[in-house]
Amino acid sequence: MENSLFSALAISFSLVALLTPLLIRGLRSLKLTQPIRVELPPDHQAKRGTPLMAGMILLIGVITSMYFHPKPLVLFLGATFVLFSLVGFADDFKKAAFQDPSGISGKTKLIFQFAFTFILLYVLVNQFHLSSDITIYKGFSLHLPIFAYLILAVLFIVGSANAINFTDGLDGLLINVAIPTFFFFFVISEKIEVQTFSLVMIGCLLGLFIYNIYPAKAFMGDTGSLAIGGSLAFLAVIEKVEILIPLLFSIYLAEQLSVILQVWYYKKTKLRIFRMAPIHYHFSLKYGWNENKIVMVFGFISWVSAFISWSLWKFIL
Repeated sequence: MENSLFSALAISFSLVALLTPLLIRGLRSLKLTQPIRVELPPDHQAKRGTPLMAGMILLIGVITSMYFHPKPLVLFLGATFVLFSLVGFADDFKKAAFQDPSGISGKTKLIFQFAFTFILLYVLVNQFHLSSDITIYKGFSLHLPIFAYLILAVLFIVGSANAINFTDGLDGLLINVAIPTFFFFFVISEKIEVQTFSLVMIGCLLGLFIYNIYPAKAFMGDTGSLAIGGSLAFLAVIEKVEILIPLLFSIYLAEQLSVILQVWYYKKTKLRIFRMAPIHYHFSLKYGWNENKIVMVFGFISWVSAFISWSLWKFIL
């Protein structure tokens, strides 16, 4: 079984590493490139014209997972990835095709995310018998009525997916932060489907990292980041580790919280808490950190968060 898992990782890594240059060439020839918002720092303006939507290549992970373990839960995780990726693709396509940095409206994106999340949760509850209990610690769970649990789960999944999407703002940042999170689910899960999907996604992300590291040859776009976000949020629900999310998703939540606080404080005072939000831009503008330093520090924090989360899971949950 272990050989099968690591074969899946190796195959997904190799396919993504080999095929991404072809995708980049196709995106460039179709002029599907990243428009840059005028308010971003000068070093980001130089990225104008970089191919967008390279996150499509991560669908190789879905196919590889299904090949190695064509089981219902793998199909469900694949469907989760594809549906969230479609929302991101629609946003990226408008940005790239019309060179419109705003993409589709935030309201439209949220409507589709809420709809897809509700459908997927309905399937998870009815076909996979997802419990509405939230584990607090060993031997004690908070039991919620299924309707209340579904409302909380929908809000959590959509919120987490968008928080993870905010993290995709620097070359290689989301990949470097997401790999430890997927590794956490690989380590804790007793489900071969979750292990396979998590390890395959790590392989895909490592393959894409070759082309997404600074200076990026391509951006994954919302096509990849929303799919990663939706997948990780659903993995947390499937594995019943909701209580660990503030720690496990610490980087993603910090990114999202910085945006919320910035908007709220500016509306009240016309002043800004951060030089720019999400918070990774603040470290660049205020402290002069280059992209590689931010990516390395945030990635390290993500590994620490994953390790502490694993420790709490092992000894408390």
